[in-house]
This record gives sequence, structure tokens and C-alpha cells, in this order.
Amino acid sequence: MRELPEIVGRDAFDALVIRTDYGDEAAWRAVVADLDRRWGDDGEFDPAVHLVDDPVWADRTPEEVLGAVRRDEELCVVFLADRVTMGSAVRALLALDVFEEEDALDPLYYQELIDSPPPREFRTVPAEVHVVHANLSIGNMDFAEFAETAVAGPDPVHRSF
Repeated sequence: MRELPEIVGRDAFDALVIRTDYGDEAAWRAVVADLDRRWGDDGEFDPAVHLVDDPVWADRTPEEVLGAVRRDEELCVVFLADRVTMGSAVRALLALDVFEEEDALDPLYYQELIDSPPPREFRTVPAEVHVVHANLSIGNMDFAEFAETAVAGPDPVHRSF
């Protein structure tokens, strides 16, 4: 497989959504339409999304995507439109934590973290991508808080607070 290209032209305020499944064009168009809607309590915010729709990303694993997007030091989360997304009735995107865990945590101080590492991914409906991205970008919330809301529901998808 070819090396994944560097993502260029993304504004720091844009959520990054990468398409990795090319089996259902209508599903992808539905995801894009959902991402393109105004958001916020009263729809007061314009959508800000950087879409990567390039077949070079087809069938790439989350690990491969993370390896490529970690070049962007401003990025804290990336969203994948994968096979599960395209087959889901709610088009739930896979949110991946871009933060790299420390390889050598000191067990004396970090035993709790070593025993139960924080979640590194969760699924979210497209309408919440902007909320997740904005809150993580400004440090208002952390990744685990969103992941907890996803697993708390009837299906493991974050919908809102």
C-alpha cells in the first residue's frame, strides 16, 4: 500500500473527517449533508469541516490513519467515515483520539492509568462532530467524557449530552 499523504489546507478550527469506505456513495453523501448543517443550541454556528475524500485512504485502519494525521500538531481528534459508518442507520463516525500515550509511564505514579487506560475511540453521529471537535480543541472536555456518553446509551454512539 502507498504511504498516506499529508493532509494540507485544514484550518485549525475545522474538524477532520476522512472517508475510508467507498462502498456506498449515497451513504457518504448523507454523512456529508449531515456534517454541512449549522450547529449549536439554535444553529448559531456554521459548520467547519475538512473532508478527505480520496481513495488512497480506502480500507485504511484506524492505526494507519492515526500514524498519518499525527503530523498535524494542532489536531486532537479525527473522525473516520468507515464501513460501519456507511452501514449504520445513524451514520455514526468513528472518533479517534490523536493524543499519543506515553510509552513508559512510571508505575509508581500512574498505576491506575496503566491498569485501565482511557478510551481511544468512540462513535458519534455526524451532528455531534462539531461539538466534539470544538470542546476537545479548546480543552473544555476530554476525550473520555465523550466516550462515556457513547457507551452509556442503548447502542455505543454519542448523540449529545
